[in-house]
Amino acid sequence: MVDKDEKIKSLQEMGFPGDEVDRAINICGVDASMDVLIDSIHASQHEATNMSFGGRKEEKIMEESKNKRKLYRGRVQGNQPRRRLDGSQENSMRLPNPMTGFSLPNDRHRLPPVNRSLPEEAKGRPFFYYENVAKALKDTWSTISENLHGIKPEFVDSQNICATARKRGYVHNLPIENRLRLPLPPQTILETFPHYKQWWPKWDDRRKLNCLQTVKAPATVTEWIQHTLASSTSPPTASVQTQILNECRKWNLVWTGKNIAAPLEPAEIEQLLGFPINHTREVSMTDRYKSLGNSFQVDTVAYHLSVLKTMFPNGMTVLSLFTGIGGAEVALHRLGIRLKAVVSVEKSEVNRRIFRGWWGQTDQQGTLIEFDDVQSLSNDLIEYHTRRLGGFDLVIGGSPCNNLAGSNRHHRSGLQGKESCLFFHYRRILRVVKSVMATMCEEGAASY
Repeated sequence: MVDKDEKIKSLQEMGFPGDEVDRAINICGVDASMDVLIDSIHASQHEATNMSFGGRKEEKIMEESKNKRKLYRGRVQGNQPRRRLDGSQENSMRLPNPMTGFSLPNDRHRLPPVNRSLPEEAKGRPFFYYENVAKALKDTWSTISENLHGIKPEFVDSQNICATARKRGYVHNLPIENRLRLPLPPQTILETFPHYKQWWPKWDDRRKLNCLQTVKAPATVTEWIQHTLASSTSPPTASVQTQILNECRKWNLVWTGKNIAAPLEPAEIEQLLGFPINHTREVSMTDRYKSLGNSFQVDTVAYHLSVLKTMFPNGMTVLSLFTGIGGAEVALHRLGIRLKAVVSVEKSEVNRRIFRGWWGQTDQQGTLIEFDDVQSLSNDLIEYHTRRLGGFDLVIGGSPCNNLAGSNRHHRSGLQGKESCLFFHYRRILRVVKSVMATMCEEGAASY
């Protein structure tokens, strides 16, 4: 007979939250079959959803329950690798816990020193720095590493540096010694937004926010929370608290008044991500949420790039691929590194507008050259600008993650996806830059 721990593990691997698994076992008993436990969890979900948003179709609930029972039986009888309900085999990257990278600016975790060796062809200028979502599949990260000199990613969750989670992998050839001890931003939600403390319920024990999304919470969610609390006891029952906290965690809601849980404002997201306040103010609210949701966490990136400050005292020439709203440039500027020239490649006109606004507001004196698509950046054009600018000191960027992660598993086509395949243009461009710079060195040596 499958024991309790194995049942809990199996149910959680199917995607059921731990609290729902525990509740089902408490209700049905540890000797209950997996079929009974699965049905119990779905029944609870069905009841909770009906209480909150008007209900889901019972047929759909029962179909999901049936599918997960089949999933469990197939695994037990055939001893098969874990598979998702869409039929694709699970191949998740085993991520470190805690996700602290090679070091942290505050040494809170007292991480042991890391010794890594880079292949000779990956050392030195141009330095490169590539970022993407940590939760991409293992095969995806293996391919990325293989195409970037076999360098393993540095996985970091930005909640170890600021008040919000942002789980990312960074493949780079930067030195990892002598990173600067930078001032840390506020570490918790209420340290970041102390004015919300007066409204924060004692039963909401969140200290950190989850990964920031590209859209804001729908009004139906916040209205339901307000209505539910207004008609509940004070404090609300444990089940009501659980339902409300689930929505607060999902949408990163904060308490802005009595019984009022509201989405973060764009300026608050800018603060959490380390951007100047009103960095995105020139565009619509919808565009602000989308652009910020796809950006770097500046404090994290600045910590990694801080090793460049003493290496380039006179400034840097940067090739910025998938520039977004300029997270890398903001990080370098904050470090006091002069931007002698930036070749920026960014498809979104909204993002280009935001970045140009920051460039002007900070009175950058360097050269800004803009392109709108990495696919249109030919090898000849790359060579022209590499030679014209005397080479690049840093090639930085993160290609779209649309096909690598997210709730819609049917769109997770990995690096073969329409958007995520743009990674291979990052690799192509980096290789051309390195080749041209190597030729320039040979030509310079031959001239003496």
